[in-house]
Formats: sequence, C-alpha cells, structure tokens
Amino acid sequence: MSEQNPDIIEVVDTTNKEQHSFQADAQQILKLVTHSIYSDREIFLRELLSNSSDALDKARFVGLSEGEFRTVENPGIRISFNEEAKTITIEDDGIGMTRDEVIENLGTIAQSGTKKFMEGLDNAGKLESMIGQFGVGFYSAFMIADKVVVDTLSIKEGEEAIRWESDGTTGYSLADSDKNTRGTRIMLFVREDAHEFVDQYRLENIAKKHSSFIQWPIHMGEEQLNEKQAIWTRDPSEVSEEEYVEFYKHLTKDYQEPLAHVHFKMEGSVSFSAVLFIPQRHSLQLDNMNYKVDLRLFQKRVQVLEHANDLLPTYLRFVCGIVDSPDVELNVSREILQKTRVVEMIKKQLTKKVLDMLKTMSKDDTEKYNTFWNDMGMLLKGGIPEDQKNKDKLVELFRCKTTASNGELRSLAEMKDDMKEGQDTLWYLSNASNPEQIGNLPILEGFKKRDWEVMLLTDAVDEWVTMTVQDYQETPVKSVSQGEFDDEEDEKTQEDKDKAQPLVEWLGELLENDVSEVRLSNRLTDSPSVLVDADGGMSSNFQNIMKALNPGQAMADTKRVLEINPSHPLVQTLSSLNAQGATDIEPFARLLLDHAAIAEGQLKDPQGFAKRLQGLMAKAASAL
Repeated sequence: MSEQNPDIIEVVDTTNKEQHSFQADAQQILKLVTHSIYSDREIFLRELLSNSSDALDKARFVGLSEGEFRTVENPGIRISFNEEAKTITIEDDGIGMTRDEVIENLGTIAQSGTKKFMEGLDNAGKLESMIGQFGVGFYSAFMIADKVVVDTLSIKEGEEAIRWESDGTTGYSLADSDKNTRGTRIMLFVREDAHEFVDQYRLENIAKKHSSFIQWPIHMGEEQLNEKQAIWTRDPSEVSEEEYVEFYKHLTKDYQEPLAHVHFKMEGSVSFSAVLFIPQRHSLQLDNMNYKVDLRLFQKRVQVLEHANDLLPTYLRFVCGIVDSPDVELNVSREILQKTRVVEMIKKQLTKKVLDMLKTMSKDDTEKYNTFWNDMGMLLKGGIPEDQKNKDKLVELFRCKTTASNGELRSLAEMKDDMKEGQDTLWYLSNASNPEQIGNLPILEGFKKRDWEVMLLTDAVDEWVTMTVQDYQETPVKSVSQGEFDDEEDEKTQEDKDKAQPLVEWLGELLENDVSEVRLSNRLTDSPSVLVDADGGMSSNFQNIMKALNPGQAMADTKRVLEINPSHPLVQTLSSLNAQGATDIEPFARLLLDHAAIAEGQLKDPQGFAKRLQGLMAKAASAL
C-alpha cells in the first residue's frame, strides 16, 4: 500500500539556492556516521522520531512563555511514504528551526572537520552532547537515503520557512521553503539497496518497536502507531492491575499473567522510572551463558536498548520490564550502555527493589513464592556466592526440600526454629548426580534416626552456595557427608566397635589404593557401609560437577573415606572371619566398598563387582 501526499512527495525546485560546501574530509566523517556507528539500519526511524518528539516537547515548553508563537491544533508526528518515488517522509508540528538554527543544527558536521569530530567521539561525556554537537541522530538518515530534504518553519512568528538539502557527501544547500505550518518535514530519497524500508508493514513495525511509548501521537495514514501509554510515567497508585497485566503481555508476548510486579520512581543524583515483572516461568534461553535479559532501556519514552543486561545482576536475569532514565550514558549510536557510576546506581536500586519484592512475596504468599522458587530458585541461588553485599538477603530467600518436609520447601529460618534437642548444626546433603534418590541415601540413616532435619540439595550451584554460607545466625551449616560424625554411644554399640576395629585396620591396608581411610561409622543404622568426604577436602559432588563442566579434561579423583557399620551382620561376619584368620574373604570385604559406591550411584568397577557378587552367590548357594 502506497501513501500519497503530493504536497510532501514533490520537492519543488526553488530559486536562489545557497550552496554550502563540506570540508574535504566531511565525506569520510559521514561515511563513519552512516555505515559504522549503527549496527542496524532500521535505527534511522527511531532517531528521526526521537528528534520529532524532542521538537514537540520544546514547542510545548516555549509556548508557555511570553511572545508571539505559531500554534497548531492536535500537534503530533506523521509518517508517510511513496512506493513509486521511493521516498519516506517524517513530519512533526514541533518547534521548527530558523535559518541560523538550520545551519547550526544540520550543518555542524560540515564545520567540525575530522580531527574535531574524532576528538568529540573520544571526549564527549554524554550522548546528548554528542547528538547536539554533531547531529549524529539526524545523519543516520543517510544510512538508507542518498538525498535528504528538510523543510522547516520556526515556532517564532515572523521567521520564514527554510529548506535544507544534501546528498550527505559534497555539501548542502539552503533555499526558501513552501512549508506554511510550524515544525519540520524530513524527506528521505531512499537508496536502491534500502528499498525494503519503503513499505507500510516495515515502517509500522519499526515505529512500534522503538517508539510505541512516545507521548506525542505518531500517525501513518489514519492509524495511530503508538496507542500504548507509558504507564511508568504515571503514579503507581493510578495504574490498575489490569493495566499492568496488559503492559506485561505487550512487552513480553507472554500469554500468562506475571507472577508479581513492582513500579517505582527514583529522583535525585540519578533519576529513573521502572516497571519490573517476575514471570510465571523463566525463558529457557536464560539458562545459556549468552542470555539476553528481557529488560528494556528507554530514554524519554524512546526504546534505546532491547536487552539491558548491565542493569541487572546475573542472578536476576529472569526479571523483565522497562527502565526509563535520562541520565544513562550510551555510546554514540545509543546501542551500547556505558558502564558508569549511574548504571551501577540504577542496578543497585533495581536489585534492592526486586529482592524486597521477593521478600514480601515469601512472607505474604507462600504458595506464590514456592511457585517462583521451583522455577527460578536455581538462578536466584547463584547470587549468594556472587553478590556479597546482598548475601544475607539472598540467604533469607533460600528454600530447599528436606528430609522432614515431604517434598515441600523450607527456609533456613524454619529449620533453625525446628532444631531438636542436642542438635547444634544445620545439616545438608548435596548430590547433583542422584537427585531422585537423594532422600534415600544411606548416609542419612543416622540423622533420620535422631530426627534431625537435613537439607536435600540437588542443583550444581548448591556447591558454591554451601561454600559461601558457613553458618546461619551463628549456627554452623555443615555437610552430612564430610568429616567424622560424633555421637554418644551405648554399651552394645561400643562392644560392636571394639570387635570390628581389627577389620577396620585390615580393610585400610586392603583398600589403600581406593580410599584414603577406613573407619567405623556413627552415621549408619541399616546399611553396612558408606563413602564420605574427608574433612576440609574437595567434596565428591563438587568433583563430579567440575568433571561435567570440563569434559575431556583430566582430573585426579580425590580419595574418599569408607565408613563401615559395626552393627551390620555382614560387617560382624567379616570381623569374625578376619579374627579367625580366614584368607578368602577379600572379595566379600571389597563388597563393602561396592555397596557404598552403588548406593550413591558412583560404581567405578562394575565388572569387578559382578565377579565378586557371583562369588558371594555361589557361597550362599553352597550353604543352602
């Protein structure tokens, strides 16, 4: 569909054109601006619409002061195109420009020279100083156009309309214009390699993508392209839940409602507005290292970054929404966020608001918070070792299943409150390789007997969490699988231990190449043996995780400790046979190590185990 407007499309040749030549190096400068600064040519429309919006803002401000000014009913912005002539036109009812202002605003590159321009790129402190000094936003039009014609009429009564025309290479001309209403009209004569932009669907999509929330109406024909209101500019008390939901769905294209949201404004040394959402489910692409956070950055309602990764810590990458700030500093193309003090301050405030929102949710709506944790808890846990400043807040938000929770989630505070008499430690078991059976592992037998609750941790990140959280509110946090476990012993248990001690010494020599130590266990009640980690050494779970993260990389295994249960019939039988000097019990003794490895899903010698099991079966059959 072609939109025709003869008054706009036809460029009337005027007399008395005043020619202005670019300096010899201007072509090099413009080539840099139009071919190197921007990564996507569609940005030209965003820049021109932003300029139009700024011009309308200035017109409104000037109109409030005293003086004679031209007025317009229902001011706004209009986009049109001519498919046959291959032109695109953007017109606004803004402040317009006088002749001197045209030379100053549109001819600055011509005056600057390469050296001054490059110095500006190196030294400009803020994007707006770059745009104002060098007109970079306007000159993005030459990414798709081989000629640009600007007709403008100042808001000031008595000023004449002026036409600026340039091919972006040799110079520009000034002439009288036939424009009779205030504002600026920019016509782009589109190059052959950019004819794709002379298309209604393409122009509409670009305008909606980048400029949906500009406060001035943008029309293309009879349709207004920016009907969505920038709700972040309103007082939160004036925005309904239905409006937040609609806004969330518009931003994310998610058919579900958000799980929670927060809307706030900050003013002071750094000013910004934000509307942040937590979705029902996080995007699977966030699990990849090259994720792109769905947080959009706006400047004065114009979207300048679709994925503002630097405004959120890694562990909050599930958060989506918008941030609008006039204070952030971008590179000259407004496509890369500069990592400055302002960005860090915004990031700090966004982090605080999200963590406060999660804290409130965890207290006021446990079911909703558990829904969040089951889907995004693994991401949030990553912040505990990553963000020391917010570690305590994150630890309070931590949840996990336990041996006493029947599959429900528990907090550290709840577990501390429910500690049993004689228990002075918060215990955890971390096993990412066997998550389905973690609650049934033999290493938990003694804790279950004592009714001591144990955290069941099955995510790889839990290893880094437990390295960081050594205590909670002055209560030690320890692994059930590391170090020796002290316990009071009754007379019968001590008698069994005394009888098994010689077997322990013999096993230590027999298995010296397989384990670091063999010792009697206080952890076991029903199983004959278990493997545990040496106190202070690398855990086997961490070692397995590192192997998975670095496949093909040689990594020496850390020897573990084999604990045996002196009250188990197999151990007692082996103790008796060993005391009698039996010489054929080695295969059966090794079965203690096999059992411990199988129980945690880590059997390293299945062939040897099968052979030993066959021997045991043969012995049993003979006895029958």
